[in-house]
Amino acid sequence: MSPSPTKGPLLLGVRHHGPGSARAVRAALETARPEAVLIEGPPEGDALLALAAEDGMRPPVALLAHAADDPGRAAFWPLAGFSPEWVAIRWAQEHDVPVRFIDLPAAHSLATGGDGPEAAGQEAAGPDAVRLDPLAVLAETAGYDDPERWWEDVVEHRGAGGVREDVLGAFEALGEAMGALREAYGDGGHQRDLVREAYMRQRMRAARREFGDAYAVVCGAWHVPALRAKATVAADKALLSGLPKVKVETTWVPWTHRRLARAGGYGAGITSPGWYAHLFSARDRPVERWLTKVAGLLREEDRQVSSAHVIEAVRLAETLAAMRGRPLPGLTETLEAVRAVMCDGSDVPLALIEDRLVVGDVLGEVPDGAPVVPLQRDLTRQQRTLRLKVEAQDRELELDLRKDTDTAKSLLLHRLRLLGIGWGTPTASRAGTGTFRETWRLRWEPELSVRIAEAGIWGTTVLGAATAKAEADAAGAEELGEVTALAERCLLAGLAQALPAVLRALADRAALDTDVARLAKALPALARSLRYGDVRGTDAAALATVAAGLAERICVALPSACTAGLDADAAAEMRGHVDGVHGAIGLLADADEGLRERWSAVLATLAGRDTVPGLIRGRAARLLLDDGRLPAEETARLMGLALSPASSPADAAGWIEGFAGGSSGGGTLLLHDDRLLGLIDTWLVGVPERAFTDVLPLLRRTFGAYEPGVKRSLGELVRRGPGGAVAAASASAAPEGFAPELDPVRADAVVGLVRMLLAGV
Repeated sequence: MSPSPTKGPLLLGVRHHGPGSARAVRAALETARPEAVLIEGPPEGDALLALAAEDGMRPPVALLAHAADDPGRAAFWPLAGFSPEWVAIRWAQEHDVPVRFIDLPAAHSLATGGDGPEAAGQEAAGPDAVRLDPLAVLAETAGYDDPERWWEDVVEHRGAGGVREDVLGAFEALGEAMGALREAYGDGGHQRDLVREAYMRQRMRAARREFGDAYAVVCGAWHVPALRAKATVAADKALLSGLPKVKVETTWVPWTHRRLARAGGYGAGITSPGWYAHLFSARDRPVERWLTKVAGLLREEDRQVSSAHVIEAVRLAETLAAMRGRPLPGLTETLEAVRAVMCDGSDVPLALIEDRLVVGDVLGEVPDGAPVVPLQRDLTRQQRTLRLKVEAQDRELELDLRKDTDTAKSLLLHRLRLLGIGWGTPTASRAGTGTFRETWRLRWEPELSVRIAEAGIWGTTVLGAATAKAEADAAGAEELGEVTALAERCLLAGLAQALPAVLRALADRAALDTDVARLAKALPALARSLRYGDVRGTDAAALATVAAGLAERICVALPSACTAGLDADAAAEMRGHVDGVHGAIGLLADADEGLRERWSAVLATLAGRDTVPGLIRGRAARLLLDDGRLPAEETARLMGLALSPASSPADAAGWIEGFAGGSSGGGTLLLHDDRLLGLIDTWLVGVPERAFTDVLPLLRRTFGAYEPGVKRSLGELVRRGPGGAVAAASASAAPEGFAPELDPVRADAVVGLVRMLLAGV
């Protein structure tokens, strides 16, 4: 081993995830040729280091450690291809040199709760380690106002342009600078650093007994002075005595460039992992190669970018760097040149470049031999069987549930959601709204590996774990709504074995619950569950029985619950429940036509009872009218009563909102029924001035939701005065070539075709 600048082992202080540090580490190891390499990281990962040399390992990856009895208590140690630690690991393996982790074991970090995954192993050389940023101090001393720009100039750009330096001397100079900072600021208030450094020194003593001083240590630069300091064995043991400990399991998991960024929540991360990866891989002319990538991306987005743009952008970036006294153009100068030359000064395409290239969605891979919980192994098998690719960027997946493969994909994604593994998120389908279609947005995040480990306590397969989790959730549910939602999720996930336990819990809670609002809130989910069960071929007969019983109880209890004692908010909530139950009854009535009749009788009671708030009375009348169960004359009579002088303006305005408000098509109804519009118009002009001020916000909310064309037509009808609606309807209802009335014979002729079209929805 070549002599180091100071006596003792070679201490290579780095900033984690720095390409300049990574290049310097590789050059230093090539120069010094140590007999062993020690790296800041949890010793529990030593057994997994051999996997780093396998063909299936592609950084960025992370070492994951979690408590065996509590997988949610976990920590990550991310490594990118340009991380100095990764470079040191691969150098040691390529040269058949022992490599080991020397940081405080995860068994202690996780037992104490640690400071989160960042502090558990990947701590930047300064920014998160002390109260005062040491990089800011060094940058200010060097005359820089930006610590990041200073670090780029003195470290990250070192060697990027083909410049060769005395790397051992550079590491020594950085260590001396950090030593001065440690003398000035001590541990910076982070007592935990002292414990970690005590353990590192213990591991270094063990390495010295085995290799002498012929070993190298790769660690955060902030730790170098502490590892070089003379500390007694007894003092270090005192710092480490009595630390709590838990049993830990470790593995490698894929990581992403986006999760390396600070914006992704990783405290020791970097703002531009894509840019740093490029700096590390570009052996020469990094700026020219980067701007060529930018041009390619912009061309893919149909922007006109030529070779001349690239040449001019390179010149501008180099000019800006020279004016600012920088050795090479940094990311700041490069992006400024891109904005000016390639983006015409616009930040919109620049945002795309920052997202795709500066940060990026690169997703790492780990070999099949990496240890995993059985649940992860089953999930991986299903992903491959169903050809569901794991990707870091958002991807939309359209499923047709009439196809077996798509149904299997849907079941898998729903089961994972029930387990708390949110790989896929249901979203609105652009292909249609039929029950046979599903649309998912897929995005794989590294944290899902922890969720999988947590879910492993429920079973060794996705199906078994989801079934056990659903049964446990049913037993622990306290409210009826929780169980009905769970029943819906079980049917979506095809958990037939869990349904009996869920239905027992559902029946028990439905029998004990006397709150009609909660019953009404639960029914729509049950009705949807029956619908999904039909689509997916699930036997839901028992669920239908529970739903029917729930509907009957609602029909009995709802009228008495809708009393005049309800305030405005409670009436609005109850109106929502009425809408939900009405839709659910429509789905359930196919199996029980008498249920529809009983529900119509409930609506009639609500519509005609004076003690019911106007909002609910108006909504009940409208639902009956839409179902063809309320004649036009009776509708006009109910409206006349609601808008009579005997009714308070607030109650009358509520009736109007319930009957004609929102997106229920009330505007179109008023356009074609002159009597109803006339009743509202007459009532409105007769409202006293003070009362009008009170009801105006409610009326504006009612009519403000109409389409602009509807509002314009209503205004025109009111301007015409009485009879305007009828005249307009008769004038516009029969354009040239059409009869004024519907021809039943011709209408019946298209029924068969319509049914055939709807069958494919």
